[in-house]
Order: sequence, then structure tokens, then C-alpha cells
Amino acid sequence: MSNTVKIVRFHKTGPAEVLQFDELPLPEPGAGEIRLRVKALGLNRAEVMFRNGQYLETPVHPAKNGYEAAGTIEAVGSGVDATWIGKTVSTVPGTFKLNDHGVYGEVAIVPLSGTAQYPSSLSYEQGASIWMQYLTAYGALIWLGQVTKGDFVIITAASSSVGIAAIEMVKVEGAISIAVTRTAAKKDELLKLGADHVIVTDEEDLVARVNEITSGKGARVVFDPIGGKILESLAAATAPKGIIFEYGALAPEPTPYPLFTALAKYLTIRGYTLFELAPDPVFPKAKQYIFDHLASGAFKPVIDKTFPFAEIVQAHRYMESNAQIGKIVVTL
Repeated sequence: MSNTVKIVRFHKTGPAEVLQFDELPLPEPGAGEIRLRVKALGLNRAEVMFRNGQYLETPVHPAKNGYEAAGTIEAVGSGVDATWIGKTVSTVPGTFKLNDHGVYGEVAIVPLSGTAQYPSSLSYEQGASIWMQYLTAYGALIWLGQVTKGDFVIITAASSSVGIAAIEMVKVEGAISIAVTRTAAKKDELLKLGADHVIVTDEEDLVARVNEITSGKGARVVFDPIGGKILESLAAATAPKGIIFEYGALAPEPTPYPLFTALAKYLTIRGYTLFELAPDPVFPKAKQYIFDHLASGAFKPVIDKTFPFAEIVQAHRYMESNAQIGKIVVTL
């Protein structure tokens, strides 16, 4: 085994090109940690924002990056049972900081508590495409939103991996999904992936269509990673006493608070991220729920495109093009 490995780092914030392959000594796991031999990486919007210096966490240069990797455990630190060596796991976002444990590399050092086994029927590529999307959706829709049979749920940025996970989860719970996308290009695919209704905002009036779909009632739950001016339309499309989850900040413009609509309808507009779910006692239950639905085939991670490790810069550029439907994966 070589005593050096390639780890992707960036030494300044900026476009995809700041990501570089640094040849570093093979790292050893510390107490409670494992060394993962990485086979696949799942990319996330958060990592693009982190690289740009626009994320919740500020990069400490030279900065690592990456939340999701799947592979096999090849070494363990003190306090970790040696029987973990050789096991296949993936890393679980929300359980570690990017600066501390970014996983883009031939190997990754992560806390054992920040990993999980996944059904053996899944490939490494699929294994790297589960926790961020399904846990994010679970926290808002199941844990906090308590989505139930017959609920109408609006899902914006519906073609993202989290959006598709939300469509699957709403279906499993017997609720009705209203997927929102900008252009007609992704409409047929979203219907094929199980969305009950698709609204194309470039061509249709969001509020009018939601009223039509819900017979004027509005949606009880809204799941939105965009923010910005769409929040006013979403509030107008929400049912009285409904809840809007804001779990991202993709909009370039500020987010206006729709005060009068919120007052008139007693709305809850709530910030939420996976980091709220991870430390909660419900977390193991969330992981089990996802494992079980993956094992049964009710959840199927959708992989849009894979890139070889050498092309991680191109993979980041592709994510920024917003062309994908599902997950972008890098293979090693």
C-alpha cells in the first residue's frame, strides 16, 4: 500500500478550479475514528457553497470538502472494535464538520459514529447517495412536519436529490406531492419518479395551480431550499396553520418575510437543516426508517451522472449548471 494518498483540498475560496489534488501522507485514524478507503463520493450543494465561502461553516485553508463517501473500512483508531475492518459503510452528513473530516479523497478519516452501514444490495455509488437526501427529507417531513395520509406537500427544487427523496417519502406516507420546477425540461421525469403533480413556474402560476390541485385548501407542508422571492408565492399557496420548511438558501436575492399572509393564515415559517436532526435522540430511528425503505426498494437513489475522481472539478461545474435530476457521483 502506498504511504501517500491524493486528497482534494482548496487553498482559497472560488470557482470549481480551486479544488486541487494534494499528495499527502496516508493519515492514521485517531480515537473513535476509522479510515475509509473511498470507492464513491456523492456531491452536495453544500460543498459548492462551502468552496465558494457561502456556507454555514467557514473554510479553514487548506480546506478539505465533502460529506458523503462510501467505501470499506481499512483501519481503526483506539476505542474502535477491530471487527469493523473490511466492512462497507457510508459517511453520514450532519455528524461531522467539513473542515475536520471532509471526505473528498482516496481515503477519508471520519468518526465511526459518523458512518452507517447500508443495504448490501446497493452499489458504492448508491451508498454514497443516500444519507444527505433522505435524512434531510426525513427531518422536515416525518420528524417535524408529521406528514400523513392525504396531506398536500409542496416540494420546490424537486429535481435535486433531496427533492426526489422527498417525493418518495411523501408517497410512502400516503400523502400527495406537488413538485415545483422552473422549466418543462424536467416535468416528465419528475412524474416518472412518482410526483403526483408537477408545477412548471416558468409557464404556470404557482398559487393558482396549487389552489386547483388542493380544491382551494392549500398545502399543509412546504419543503423549500430556495428562499428569496418564491417564499411569498409559497406562503400564498400554504393552507391555514400550515408549515413552511426553509432548508437552504439557493436564491441570490434576500428573503422577504410574508408578514400579512403569515398573520392571516397563522403560518409557521421555519428554518431547518440536517444539523438539527443529527444530535437528536430520534436520529437512530431516522437512519433505521431509511435503511428499511432502501432495503424494501421503496426508496431508490437516483444517480444522474458519474464522474471519475480525476474529474471532480468537472463534477462540481456540472452541479452548478443545475442540469441534473438526482445525485452526481464521483467514482474512485
